[in-house]
Amino acid sequence: MPYRSPLLDVPGSIPPPDDHPEAGVPWHWGDPFAEQRTASRGVVVIDRSHREFLAVTGEERLSWLHLVISQHVTELAEGSGTEALVLDSQGRIETHMVVAHLDGTVYLDTDPAPSVTSALPKGGPQTLREYLEAMKFWSKVDIRDTTGELALLTVLGPDAERVLSAAGAEVGPEPYAVAALEGHAGFARRMPWPGRWSVDLAVPREALVDWWKRLTDAGARAAGSWVFDALRVESLRPRLGVDTDERAIPHEVGWVGSAAHVAKGCYRGQETVSKVHNVGRPPRNLLLLHLDGSPEVTPETGDPVQLDGRTVGRIGTVIQHHELGPIALALVKRSTPVGAELLTGSEDNLVQAAIDPDSVPSEQPAPGRAAAAQLRG
Repeated sequence: MPYRSPLLDVPGSIPPPDDHPEAGVPWHWGDPFAEQRTASRGVVVIDRSHREFLAVTGEERLSWLHLVISQHVTELAEGSGTEALVLDSQGRIETHMVVAHLDGTVYLDTDPAPSVTSALPKGGPQTLREYLEAMKFWSKVDIRDTTGELALLTVLGPDAERVLSAAGAEVGPEPYAVAALEGHAGFARRMPWPGRWSVDLAVPREALVDWWKRLTDAGARAAGSWVFDALRVESLRPRLGVDTDERAIPHEVGWVGSAAHVAKGCYRGQETVSKVHNVGRPPRNLLLLHLDGSPEVTPETGDPVQLDGRTVGRIGTVIQHHELGPIALALVKRSTPVGAELLTGSEDNLVQAAIDPDSVPSEQPAPGRAAAAQLRG
């Protein structure tokens, strides 16, 4: 059965529309714009308990994971974390995960129902756990699905430290720092997004409602996934399967460095990652679009972005932001002029859109091209 958070039974919670990517958790609590303002100026707590968890243990957990995910983790210290991907053989993104290393266990949490292509000759889709199990061979590791044991809450806002301290969930200031919660049941993880103040709490699933009450009693305002998505879009952070399509590679969506290592070898898809980094440029960039708010329609995920009748991009997350108004993330061809007058949406309901110039990544010379130029004198 589809997941349904117990917090949807709490008076005031509003579920998302049918087939929403964040189905199963509260979308908002009656006033999504006030909730966003509180996340920017105070502190909120957001139910993200629909995410799934795997736990990897065993003496070879780091050296083995290093071979099968995109991030460099052989020296991932206890009490720290990172982000990582599983790519297909062409370097296209299949799964994104956030990582935490604590007390001899590496926790991997993902959006619901992560799926990857089997590395076996028969191919075909697998769950992330099935893929990792198939890649174990004789490695001394154990993989457990701990989704039934852990549930994720996210605390956002400049007053987060006060609430976390009162709730017994303090964690270090470094990005991806990890610390055990009181009683060592779950952990807190500092995140560099969305926004400037973000901490994930992986709490015992049976204590989800208790932790929610503990945080709201300490001063956090109840907020929904709408708030998280609005700040995520503002922070130019993609959501897998919404802001990515079947062709997306890490360079296009800003996951090189934060989730994919360009120098380490061995992992599937590494050749594409290294080649684009060293001698090429991504064909598209994930950009922030400002949408014309005067029509009563907005584009939908998957709608084309058009310039002079030509398709130059694809719409991802569309959201109403409390300050920026209607905005969207979009994968747009790198050659698209920043000041171009774009259209998006369906044929009968086109909406004007403009690229936020601050979202355009700066282009640095590819290291391989620069080195070749030096050799040529």
